Amino acid sequence: FVHSITLPFSRVSAWDSSCRNGLSGCSMKNVPAAGYRPENPGAITAKRLPNEVFVGHAAVHYPLILQRFRAVPQPVHRTLLRRSACKPDIPAGISGSPLHRTSPPPVTGSVPQNPAAGRCPVPEKAESTGKKVAIIGGGPGGLSAAYYLELMGHHAVVFEEKSKLGGMLRYGIPNYRFPRERLQEDIDTILSTGVEVKLNTRVGNGEGEISYNKLHEEYDAVYIAIGAHTDKKIGIEGEDANGVMSAVEMLRRIGDDDMPDFKDKTVVVVGGGNVAMDCTRSAIRLGAKKVGIAYRRRQTDMTALPEEVEGAIAEGAELYSLKAPHKIEADENGNVTALWVEPQIIGPIDAWGRARPIQADVPLLRIPCDIVVVAIGQGIETRHFEEAGLSVKRGTITAMSDSEVKDVHGVFAGGDCVTGPATVIRAIAAGKVAAANIDEYLGYHHVVPCDVEIPPVSYEDKEPCGRIQLSEKEAGERKTNFDAFECGMTKQEACQEAGRCLRCDKYGYGSLKGGRAAIW
Repeated sequence: FVHSITLPFSRVSAWDSSCRNGLSGCSMKNVPAAGYRPENPGAITAKRLPNEVFVGHAAVHYPLILQRFRAVPQPVHRTLLRRSACKPDIPAGISGSPLHRTSPPPVTGSVPQNPAAGRCPVPEKAESTGKKVAIIGGGPGGLSAAYYLELMGHHAVVFEEKSKLGGMLRYGIPNYRFPRERLQEDIDTILSTGVEVKLNTRVGNGEGEISYNKLHEEYDAVYIAIGAHTDKKIGIEGEDANGVMSAVEMLRRIGDDDMPDFKDKTVVVVGGGNVAMDCTRSAIRLGAKKVGIAYRRRQTDMTALPEEVEGAIAEGAELYSLKAPHKIEADENGNVTALWVEPQIIGPIDAWGRARPIQADVPLLRIPCDIVVVAIGQGIETRHFEEAGLSVKRGTITAMSDSEVKDVHGVFAGGDCVTGPATVIRAIAAGKVAAANIDEYLGYHHVVPCDVEIPPVSYEDKEPCGRIQLSEKEAGERKTNFDAFECGMTKQEACQEAGRCLRCDKYGYGSLKGGRAAIW
């Protein structure tokens, strides 16, 4: 995503901001394999890509990182997130594998450490316009929109249902993947622009809640940025037994430091996605005696990243592949005692190109357990907005390409509540798009300068190069705590990985249309 952008017309398309615009499924054959091989890892920061690799921690180039903050509100958490940013959707490097866009700890080796590299001063704000914008949801999308609106002189007020800000960055991503102290640094910096926050405030029609209609009346514009915080049920017998919990509930409790008591218990996680792996690896860290993963397809069919599955198994998880949940057994007190599963065999290829499982002609299998964690997907709570007259289709709010809700002036929506559960970076991009278009809706055309000199493109020396493999703490050590487990790159590794960049910011795959200039 390009940090600094030009708005050549009054509405900016949210489609142009998504990772899938020119990235996922994009044929790079017509795009020159342009890039450069910097002499130091810090040089890549000038490329203006908000979630670009490891170099956000390189102290020798801290001034550039400070300048980056003008155009990206959360430089720290986007350098820390790989899977949750846009790894599946980013273009391949010269070798055909995606660029590393993360390194949780600072760059190691000869580069000096700088623990304060993420604490970036914010740019000077524009003169106050007197306009107020209500933002429903304090996750990455809502906070991004609030940040840009404040820089443009509009007062942003964030309404957050929970007791802390961060959304899925706090309540969906475990601490071992994204340390909470780094998240809080980002949030504090964003709030320093003057963003007003109302925590423990639910938007709805219930007692103690504030209605959407009231916000629409009292504010000049409204941005809906709620995340996918509702769980999905399997729909099997015994799902209401004591000891059955959803992935959403489990990760939410961990985010609130209310750790579930899994000590010496047997846990089975149902699901095969990245969230299921987060629950599995978290259960291990919570002291579970044994953790299993029940998945109805093969391991190769799991939607989780292969390294996530491999990491969970290395930490001691047992994979029950080709096992579809049938029922949950409970004792006379209603406590879970086992998960019964239906063994499967691989059958015909489905419409998505995956082999479809079919039930095997063998008896059901009983898996003894004390806890069952259901991690088969999340949903959006849109009922209140639908009752208020907003268009909702298939569980998501209908918004136009510029993020404005159809037929409702002054109301915008973006992120998971529009696209369904997606990546962090897509929510952040949606917040940026919404802020730009809210500014236009309010009758302004502010610019946010980048103040970073973009290095020239040179691709004469580009050669095929493999992707750096990040080292990790040993499985026996990392599984005992929630500390970050991936190790940083050396200076040599950082330089090599930076040199694989294809400069998609230069060749038209930016966050907003016209995004190759030095202003937005």
